[in-house]
Amino acid sequence: MILIKNGRLIDPKSKRDEIVDILIEEDKIKKIGKIDEKNIEKVIVAKNMIVAPGLIDVHVHFRDPGFTQKEDILSGAKSAARGGFTTVVCMANTKPVVDNVQTLNYIKEKSKKALINVLQVGSITKGFEGKELTNFEELLDHGAVGFSDDGLPIMDVKVLYEAMEKAKKLDVPLSLHEEDPSFIKTAGVNDGEIAKQLGLEGGAKSCAEDIMVARDCMLALESGAKVSIQHISSGVAVDTVRFAKSLGAKVYAEASPHHFTLSEKDVLKHKTLAKMNPPLRSEEDKAKIIAGLKDNTIEIIATDHAPHTIEEKNKVFELSPSGIIGLETSLALSITSLVKNENFTLMEVLEKMTINPATLYKLNRGYIEEGAIADIVIFDENEKWIVKDFDSKSSNSPFINEELTGKVKYTISEGKIVYTDK
Repeated sequence: MILIKNGRLIDPKSKRDEIVDILIEEDKIKKIGKIDEKNIEKVIVAKNMIVAPGLIDVHVHFRDPGFTQKEDILSGAKSAARGGFTTVVCMANTKPVVDNVQTLNYIKEKSKKALINVLQVGSITKGFEGKELTNFEELLDHGAVGFSDDGLPIMDVKVLYEAMEKAKKLDVPLSLHEEDPSFIKTAGVNDGEIAKQLGLEGGAKSCAEDIMVARDCMLALESGAKVSIQHISSGVAVDTVRFAKSLGAKVYAEASPHHFTLSEKDVLKHKTLAKMNPPLRSEEDKAKIIAGLKDNTIEIIATDHAPHTIEEKNKVFELSPSGIIGLETSLALSITSLVKNENFTLMEVLEKMTINPATLYKLNRGYIEEGAIADIVIFDENEKWIVKDFDSKSSNSPFINEELTGKVKYTISEGKIVYTDK
């Protein structure tokens, strides 16, 4: 048994915020209240620390199978645990693509050895080609939790609407990457003055995202499907999602920490370490993302954890792959940027990192109560630390050497301590 003593419990599901003890027996929370620590094998003194549900990230890339020099399921899970995450949902752009049961079963078997709960989506279309739907029913029967062609947009409206109709029938979410390539000259950088200063012919226009988001919000409204707009970066896209919600569309939106902490100006400093799809945009776009998080237009914070090797990121901008890692800095960036600088409460931020992502995928996790699965993160909301190293195989982060506030002290997954900084 593990006893967490005198921690400040913050649980977004119940809105509970109080100093309590929590007793864990095997993989469940046995008791919450005032508990005698006699005869307890492990006592964690959590005075002046936050005790919250284990974080859930619905958008990660563990590169396994096919690109394990960048990350694999076990290293990705270790990185997640260090960041306070106890559940992650992996995207399907592996090699081979997760469009078949054999690949899905490989991931499921390897995930059994992971420190945390690793879940997998299947691809919406076969081979990520955007032409023919995968067998949703078969993939769901073998453990897929949803569907996404993340990394590529689905340009064929008829194919996407058919996918939405099927997803509505099966009551599963579709997560969509929203960038029309017709409006992108150089991927990974906003089209504007910064792209020019980098010597590029152009970048990714905001309308590349805005057009796709508008289209897919209306398709979601018509079909009744549950749709998640991934890594939203444009202020107009935030406004569009807000409008679609007002009409009754079942549209969710996720924001990545880099999109509410950085802007296109940071690309000049960090170069390829600040290259991602969709790109960092203007300060005005960033402000609208923060506003969307505040009014719950954007319900979810997700990292889009995208590992790449040092050699890849050291290439010239045009040839370097897009994406940064994010699992180990996500909580601290959210505390530093939103709680400390934008007057968000911890309850508001944690809601977007626990119960809301759990709700999207209908997971029985993301909350703390007696009898619940013992997925817990313990952190010091005021501890400052410098980003230096990672448990990920990769280190492609623009936040290296930055001082952040909010330090994970323990991560407990299904009743087991899977990370401690002690």
